[in-house]
Amino acid sequence: LYKYVNEELFSKPTYASFIKLLDNYQRATGREEEVTAEELQEQDRFLEEVMKTELMKKLFEFLQGKNRYSSQQEFVQDLKEMWFGLYSRGDGEQDSSGFEHVFSGEVKKGKVSGFHNWIRFYLLEKQGVVNYFSHNFNGPWDTYPDVLGLQFTWDGFYKEVGSAFIGCSPEFELGLYSLCFLARPGRACHLSLGGHRLSVQTYPWSKASSESGTRFIATAYVTSP
Repeated sequence: LYKYVNEELFSKPTYASFIKLLDNYQRATGREEEVTAEELQEQDRFLEEVMKTELMKKLFEFLQGKNRYSSQQEFVQDLKEMWFGLYSRGDGEQDSSGFEHVFSGEVKKGKVSGFHNWIRFYLLEKQGVVNYFSHNFNGPWDTYPDVLGLQFTWDGFYKEVGSAFIGCSPEFELGLYSLCFLARPGRACHLSLGGHRLSVQTYPWSKASSESGTRFIATAYVTSP
C-alpha cells in the first residue's frame, strides 16, 4: 500500500508515544492482557502528549463548554478509562480494550478484528507481516487525511474490509473518535472534513463499564460508503 512515508513524522511526541503503545497487546481475543507498570506509564505519556496539542485543547474546551467536564484532569481520566480500560471479548478474561481493538488490531475466530490505524498498518507492512490486497473505497479528499476501505491479511489472518484514515496524526483520530463516542455512542456521527461529508461509527462495550461508570469503547471507525 505504501510507497513512501516520511518517518521523521514518527519522532514527533504524539507519534512516538503512540507507537510505543502498539506492542503492548496480545492480538488474540480470549488471552488475558497483562498490563505492566511500564505500559501504564506509556499510556499516561501518550495522553499527556496529545493533551499538549491544539486539537485536544480545543476538544476539551468544547466539551467543557457543554458542561461535560469541569477540569482537564477529569477529561483525561475519562479518556484513559474509555480507551485503555480492559474488558472481555472472550470467556471472562480481561483480553481487550478500545485502544487495542481500534488502533493495534485483534484476531478473533481466525479473522482480523478492528485494526483501523494507518501507522500500525505501515509499520507492519514494512515488516512484511501485513499483505495489502486492494481497496473498495477511496475518499474524495486530495489532501491528507484521506480515507480508504482496505482489504488485507495480517500474518495470514484476513480482513475483508477495514476503513482507516490515512496520513492523520494520532491526536486527530483519538480526538475525533472520542468526540463521536461521547456525543453519539452507538450511532453514526456525521461530520464534515475539508468540505466533504464524513461519518464515524462508534459502539460502547455494553457488557461492562468502569468503576466510575465510564463506558468502554468497543470500536470506532470512519465509515466508507
